[in-house]
Amino acid sequence: MQVQEIFRGRLVDHIHLVVADLDASKRFYSAVLDALGVPLGGEGPGFFWADELFVSTADSPAASGERTGRVHLAFQAADRAAVERFHAAGLAAGGKDNGAPGKRNYHPGYYAAFLLDPDGNNIEAVYHGPGKKSADAIRITF
Repeated sequence: MQVQEIFRGRLVDHIHLVVADLDASKRFYSAVLDALGVPLGGEGPGFFWADELFVSTADSPAASGERTGRVHLAFQAADRAAVERFHAAGLAAGGKDNGAPGKRNYHPGYYAAFLLDPDGNNIEAVYHGPGKKSADAIRITF
């Protein structure tokens, strides 16, 4: 591990995506996560990770030899501007529009944008509106 700390709770517990083109996926996820203020945590032969997201090739020891099927993954955004940065950064990094930034009728205040990543996964950034969190993330140090 390249760092002596990890975060849980900023995105989800963890997601492992097994992708066809690691470089294209790294370019896409680096761009959209940077737009949301989440840096890559590290990388190695056949993989990279950022907080709870782990992305690898099918031949990585972390994978079981098969690519994952289509996934819907929603990242938390701090505000509407972060949702808009996410969408613009993802398009610039090779993502495809799957829903421009805007209000959604899921609940009052729900503001989101959707992109398809290089493997066709539906990647969302969502801001749930004003509210108070008990904590931004859980920090685990080693």
